[in-house]
Amino acid sequence: MTENSREKILLAATKIAQAHGYNGLNFRDLAEDVGIKAASIYYYFPSKADLAAAVAKRYWENAAAALETLSAESADPVSALRRYPETFRWALENENRMCLSGFMAAEYDDLPEAVKKEVQTFADVNVAWLSKVLSAAKVVSPKKSEPRARAIFAAVGGAQLMARSRSDITLYDTLISSYRAAGLLPA
Repeated sequence: MTENSREKILLAATKIAQAHGYNGLNFRDLAEDVGIKAASIYYYFPSKADLAAAVAKRYWENAAAALETLSAESADPVSALRRYPETFRWALENENRMCLSGFMAAEYDDLPEAVKKEVQTFADVNVAWLSKVLSAAKVVSPKKSEPRARAIFAAVGGAQLMARSRSDITLYDTLISSYRAAGLLPA
């Protein structure tokens, strides 16, 4: 087994979890997707919980890096806030998938503790980034930035869920536009 095999497993497991959640992850289907024997997955991930925690951790780490890139590539904090919904739209554009952490959060009661921690970290990373950018953009006072950040995170995740349930990315765009018109997101 190689590190490349581990990466292939993580990538395939992420895709499955975005489409079917934690409960949709199974080693047999995953092994088939990767082109290895199911027993080989256990070499890297002794249990489904270990696999899901690694997938969720990688997911929030990638999200954190993407948010920092978004900040760096944006002309100013308001531009970064305007572009934030793109980070959730991407999953819909790719086979009508969901945010992995959003999907797993819906299964929260069934998640092992290690997976719950990583799912919560995804939300925390997004809220912290939004809060920082909201303050930098002077959209709200620093005292009000975290509650606004939580509202934006929940609203964008909710828009993704509604659009996915209808396989209609234009619904996502319409909802994001309505958040802008209502003042939740900068226009």
